Amino acid sequence: MAGIDVSGLGAFIREQRDQAEMSIRQLAKAAEVSNPYLSQVERGLRKPSAEILGRIAQGLRISAETLYVQAGILSEREGDEAVTTAIASDSTLSERQRTTLLQIYAAFQAENAAAKKEESPAPTESTEQE
Repeated sequence: MAGIDVSGLGAFIREQRDQAEMSIRQLAKAAEVSNPYLSQVERGLRKPSAEILGRIAQGLRISAETLYVQAGILSEREGDEAVTTAIASDSTLSERQRTTLLQIYAAFQAENAAAKKEESPAPTESTEQE
């Protein structure tokens, strides 16, 4: 999980918590983490694991993918939002499995975009002489 912007992530979590009108205690209880730990995450002093991010997302009632993108674990998704939302919210999968499926989906999209780009004919200059 290299490259997590902990200060930006913490500010985002705090902002989401404020919008949900939750106290830090309420979110900590909902996410099943300690108050001090959540406080340290919000202040950018701790780098939470993907599992903890998933629990925080669940407590905030937002998709885990949203926090993963914010943390830099996943890149912003292009493609069908219904598919990514369905994968991210499937409670029968573990967070690791959801993350892996989202990464595979993104890889297929990138592969298809590259193939489509190769198939597109390059603009040619007109060589007709009048």
